[in-house]
Amino acid sequence: MSSVFRFEELDGGIGLLTIDTPEKKVNTLGRAVLEELSAIVDDLEERDDLQGLLLQSGKPGQFIAGADLNELGALASATREQVLEAVGAGHALFSRISHLPFPTVALVDGACMGGGTELILSLDERIVSTGKTKVALPEVNVGLIPGWGGTQRLPRLIGIHAAIDMITSGAALSPRQCVERGLAFDAVPAEQLLDEGRRVVGILQDGDAWMQNRQRRSQPLGLSEDQLAFAAAVSEGAVRGKTKGQYPAPLAALKAITKGINLPLADGLKVEQEISLEVVGSTISANLIGVFFMNNQVARDPGFGGTGATPKDVARVGVLGTGQMGSGIATAHCRRGVPATMVDVDEQRIGWGMAAAKKVIESRLKIHRATHQDMADMLSLLSTSTSKTAFAECDVVVEAITESEDLKTTAYRELNGILKDGAILASNTSTISITRMAEATPCPERFVGMHFFYPVDRMQLVEVIRGEKTDDETVETVVALAKRIGKTPIVMKDCPGFLVNRVLLPYMNESLLLLCEGASMDDIDKASTKFGMPMGPIALHDLVGTDVAMFAGQVVGKAYADRADMCPLLEDIVKAGRLGKKAGKGFRQYVSPKGKPAPDPDFDAFLEKHRTGSKQFTQEELTDRLFLPMLLEATRVLEDGIVSEPAHVDLGLLLGIGFPAFRGGILHWSDTEGAASILKRLEQYAALGKRFEATELLKSQAAAGERFFDLSKAA
Repeated sequence: MSSVFRFEELDGGIGLLTIDTPEKKVNTLGRAVLEELSAIVDDLEERDDLQGLLLQSGKPGQFIAGADLNELGALASATREQVLEAVGAGHALFSRISHLPFPTVALVDGACMGGGTELILSLDERIVSTGKTKVALPEVNVGLIPGWGGTQRLPRLIGIHAAIDMITSGAALSPRQCVERGLAFDAVPAEQLLDEGRRVVGILQDGDAWMQNRQRRSQPLGLSEDQLAFAAAVSEGAVRGKTKGQYPAPLAALKAITKGINLPLADGLKVEQEISLEVVGSTISANLIGVFFMNNQVARDPGFGGTGATPKDVARVGVLGTGQMGSGIATAHCRRGVPATMVDVDEQRIGWGMAAAKKVIESRLKIHRATHQDMADMLSLLSTSTSKTAFAECDVVVEAITESEDLKTTAYRELNGILKDGAILASNTSTISITRMAEATPCPERFVGMHFFYPVDRMQLVEVIRGEKTDDETVETVVALAKRIGKTPIVMKDCPGFLVNRVLLPYMNESLLLLCEGASMDDIDKASTKFGMPMGPIALHDLVGTDVAMFAGQVVGKAYADRADMCPLLEDIVKAGRLGKKAGKGFRQYVSPKGKPAPDPDFDAFLEKHRTGSKQFTQEELTDRLFLPMLLEATRVLEDGIVSEPAHVDLGLLLGIGFPAFRGGILHWSDTEGAASILKRLEQYAALGKRFEATELLKSQAAAGERFFDLSKAA
């Protein structure tokens, strides 16, 4: 490969080392890069004539993105010796850098992540540029710990509590925070970094301050046993509360910190290295790295099949409907600088929509993630009307009214003659056929599904559904628009339920069948959350609304009647007005001031009418019954060509329903378990019918020993 590093000598005997990976947007620290850096360090160790060394990136606004995740992901199939070698190489190199015979200063402009942060921690000082620079150790987000010295050098620099928070959360520090916490010497404009670096080298040379700092940071941190025990206990409780014990990396990082920082640095680094082996190459780490790459893959995807059409410019968006979804969609656009117009039938509904829009910013104000100026900016871009003629100047109009095909198609006909030439009409429907509804629109080729998820301000996924007549330009325009407002669009072909609801509803319906067969609500929900879901399916029914779940289930159940054993319980409680949390009662009741769920004795009468058994289920049976139908439907989505990649299925469920990231997605879960093992488990439920019948794709995988993501790479 071409040279990544460039060394030059500046006036005054100061060396300048520049990292600039050729033909790549970011710098990463892969094996070859570390080997090249090691050879440079060989030479620098012999230089007694240099007054100091400055390290910078040759990519403005981008420092070092971290280690090469492709190489780290490959360690899932490596031997312990290979893993030890990979971890040890970085340790040894960074320790050598920390002992160079002159002061060293990092000049950080832009994102400095992971291994890049560990590299600059091995230098004597750091100067960051003002602006968009951020510094982080985000390894726990991909199932790893900072394994090249980060867990030991950072606490010695900024203190144990700040280091634990930064490492176990993976959160990034701004330039101001870097200086305030002692990670950086100063923050200056990018164009001043070099001059400031020269000045800091002079400061470090004065009185051999750099040698004194090295000596101090090589010592134990010096906490008492009580201080260390308290910090460990409090932090472990906080970490377990956030991860539910399902993500081992933050706990491993905490263990490395607390076991190593009261030792000499050299011994602490050995502790870190040993604990790294607990997570490097693990299945969970491989899954989380896979999620990272799936996000990148989808982010680069312009649309189904990569048509190459050019997206149209979108200057204004219209939203029909000011309910929770409509107001959320309008707010999402205005927050990202896209003017939006909300339209509804009367001023009262408009008022509700405006209140909902303000509430989004108000909630962010409370947690200091928004300012009053953000509120003013959002309101300045948001207009309202009770007349559909307000859509006349909109480039894209998103319909977000009640999930009724008749109501939606009536609204589309009313837009005929109002929308300007070339305007795109999109539906926020979660289940209804885009191809069928397109026949009621002014221009079917410019009609598309654009399904946002609730709550819109928090959910990243947007399903972009292509009808049979939807043209390429329309698809790529709404894909570009979704990305512009910070969402992740996944393009798919039209089918009942699309991707997420089609795969989710078998799981939801199975929970009701289990309830009628004798399983308790709590046991069903507990099996789901222990698997890693953010909430159980019974709780989810109440959260989204039992009426919403019923309508979606009816659409999907009718379409896939051969395998949809629809439970009548849901329809019964909807008729009784038990619509879930919004109504104060559904499967459970919500009567406390904070709306927390509680058992409702009145529900028993509804359940008894539909009781089919009194079986006691094991947690393993509940897990199989809930997630195997979901997996089978996911394989049918691939067989039907609804999406083009297994990654689209997994990422859709990760972003759309909170499928546990540590499992990588439903298809990654299948890969982990093995197709042959899945088939064997399905045999136990053969009596339950087609919804537990193995698909041809799963059978062929088991026969050939293949995996979904092997197939994805081959494609």
